[in-house]
Amino acid sequence: MVLSLFIITGLTACAQKQEKAVTSKTTKKMEWNKLTKEEEDVIVRKGTEYPGTGKYDKFSEKGIYACKRCNAALYKSDSKFDAHCGWPAFDDEIKGSVKRIPDADGQRVEIVCANCGAHLGHVFSGEGFTTKNTRHCVNSISMVFVPDKKK
Repeated sequence: MVLSLFIITGLTACAQKQEKAVTSKTTKKMEWNKLTKEEEDVIVRKGTEYPGTGKYDKFSEKGIYACKRCNAALYKSDSKFDAHCGWPAFDDEIKGSVKRIPDADGQRVEIVCANCGAHLGHVFSGEGFTTKNTRHCVNSISMVFVPDKKK
């Protein structure tokens, strides 16, 4: 009898701990910005917008580019350059903001937001476009632009 009570109590305690873990994950996700279907196709399902169609490709204002999903700062406008590739290109990220992951195709390197894991695009090295020799090819739809404050 005592053994049965001990087992039931133990199982109930485990179930409660598991429920708390699920709740905390849900709460974190709820803090993210709501995305349109088109944004989800790129940011969540790792799609790509068509070249030349993104609003930040030929954009040159001063400010910060942040993650569309979680608002984490990703790139400074000073690191943006025109690579003539059809997507916004940056030669450097804000330190610690972007994570590199080997792409499923085995040839490219995917870049994601280090904060929420949102798909940003791909990073390429050795092309010689800038002195840093790096090109972050980023989907405009994965970012939001925050302009510098006027002084």
